[in-house]
Amino acid sequence: MWLFYLVLVSALIAGGIYFWQNIRPAINTRRNLALLGKEAPTIIQAGVTFRDLNKNGRLDPYEDPRRPVEERVEDLLQQMTLEEKAGLMFQTMVGMNPDGTILEKTGMFPLPQTSDMIARRLMNHFNLLQGSDPRHMAEWHNHIQKLAEQTRLGIPVTISTDPRHAFSQNPLASLNAGSFSQFPEPTGLAAARDVDLVRRFADIARQEYLAVGIRLALHPMADLATEPRWARVNGTFGEDADLSAQMTAAYIRGFQGKTLGKESVACMTKHFPGGGPQMGGEDAHFAYGREQVYPGGNFEYHLKPFEAAFEAGTAQIMPYYGMPVGTPLEEVGFGFNKDVITGLLRGKYGFDGVVCTDWGLLTSMRILGRDVFPARAWGVENLSLAERAQKALEAGVDQFGGEACPEVILQLVRAGKVSEERIDQSVRRLLRDKFILGLFDNPYVDVEAAEKVVGKPEFRQVGELAQRKSIVLLKNENRTLPLKRSLKVYVENVKPEAVRPYAQVVEKIAEADLAILRLNTPYEKRKGLAEGWFHAGELDFKEPEKGRILNILKRVPTIVDIYLERPTVIPEIAEQSAALLANFGAGDEALLDVIFGAFEPQGKLPFELPSSMEAVRDQKEDLPHDSENPLFPFGHGLSYYSG
Repeated sequence: MWLFYLVLVSALIAGGIYFWQNIRPAINTRRNLALLGKEAPTIIQAGVTFRDLNKNGRLDPYEDPRRPVEERVEDLLQQMTLEEKAGLMFQTMVGMNPDGTILEKTGMFPLPQTSDMIARRLMNHFNLLQGSDPRHMAEWHNHIQKLAEQTRLGIPVTISTDPRHAFSQNPLASLNAGSFSQFPEPTGLAAARDVDLVRRFADIARQEYLAVGIRLALHPMADLATEPRWARVNGTFGEDADLSAQMTAAYIRGFQGKTLGKESVACMTKHFPGGGPQMGGEDAHFAYGREQVYPGGNFEYHLKPFEAAFEAGTAQIMPYYGMPVGTPLEEVGFGFNKDVITGLLRGKYGFDGVVCTDWGLLTSMRILGRDVFPARAWGVENLSLAERAQKALEAGVDQFGGEACPEVILQLVRAGKVSEERIDQSVRRLLRDKFILGLFDNPYVDVEAAEKVVGKPEFRQVGELAQRKSIVLLKNENRTLPLKRSLKVYVENVKPEAVRPYAQVVEKIAEADLAILRLNTPYEKRKGLAEGWFHAGELDFKEPEKGRILNILKRVPTIVDIYLERPTVIPEIAEQSAALLANFGAGDEALLDVIFGAFEPQGKLPFELPSSMEAVRDQKEDLPHDSENPLFPFGHGLSYYSG
């Protein structure tokens, strides 16, 4: 009998799981889709072809592509309900099925169903997680636009993305290139010291984004890497404000063009007013990294790249999570900080574009049933969700990133805490970008063209060139490099098939004429799922790995290449290597072309490499170029002619 009950209980549990994962989402999807109306017909009236987005059979000003943007915005604003306005003010993550269909089942990120966000919550800004091949990404984009078209006013969706053209992979910060052309990290673009190359990269990324329907880049990072332990260093253009300003401006112009338009991808430059000077190098995604400090009194220095972004016309700005400490500013996170958003950004700089918070200031994030992050409401942790939203709105924020709770706006307005006129200010800015980008006139993409554009050979060639140009030759003892061909080589973290055109690969160090080691910047392994995605903490190799590496260097002449995700502390490795290179995201083929002389190294360090962890700890978080006796200074880089 006990076996019968065991089987029965198991069946009930299995049935419950199946219902929760399959039947329940299907029921909810049908309910959500029932809230939608018909698709928008295309009508010709007075010689004008337009999409009848509100399905009233006539040409409204907001549907008329001939009318000025401001007139179209005002006409649509007057037709919107408070619920529709509130939905516009939230942007969160969205997934897709690999086959291009809309994702309705919850996965690792327990987000609301796509149909729920569009049909019930009336949201129309989404940050795409991961992706698929270009055809299916384009198909998915068209499917999601078709859902939006069936809402009452047919307001199109704006799809955004974190960077997806490089080598790093952090679900909360950046995505591996996949089908897209692959370039080095922004630090590598800075190492190449080629402003035109940065603009070309951004223009290529723009074309690839456009092909699959992505219209908003959640980048560039104009932050300065003045604190080498910070986990976000590889997303910056380095520690020097003047270099970063040049790179940031070129990046934005490549994505947006001279002015924002129908062929642009809008840039959300981050993280105002500069997210680099984190206390002790910790990251503000986490409570222990919330303090942002300026012991060197260098606050203004961190604004220089943002000033270049404003001059280049960045469409949007994202404030950082960090909470300024020891300054005249209110000690609350920048997304809640009226001194920063209204006073500095809107006031001093006159910025009238969209201000969107960093992700998750209002609510906690749960992944796989666990609280991965509390809300990053630094300095206002004790406020309720509604009070946090009110404070951010009063600070000058237009949109809440990583959130899907538009009901809080309704609550605030109906309680008289926030006026609808204040909501309208933000809605105008958000609608303006949609109109300028041409989304109201035609949000759909050509699926066939997407396959031809994304990752096409000429784009990949520029990416390959950028990888090579970004590699820095740090040391070349006795002109070890370039290597002669046909040597016997021992390799680690290098594909043997990539080496074989140049040399014979051997499995044992004793058989090798020399060795080639590819290393990664060390980091502390922190507890917690999200902490594991952010490589932070100490920058030097620990035992036994350090001893293992040095043993190889003693046994055979060794070329060491290290991926500088952050500035690393490698004095012994530098001393004992025959040659030392640094990369910021480069494939084996790019590295081997440099090592064997097919490409002349020309990169320059975008930040200094400290000589010790003691020197790192003695630095001031907000100052560049300030470690004592750096192993390699900012701007260091040899060529085969110079060293």
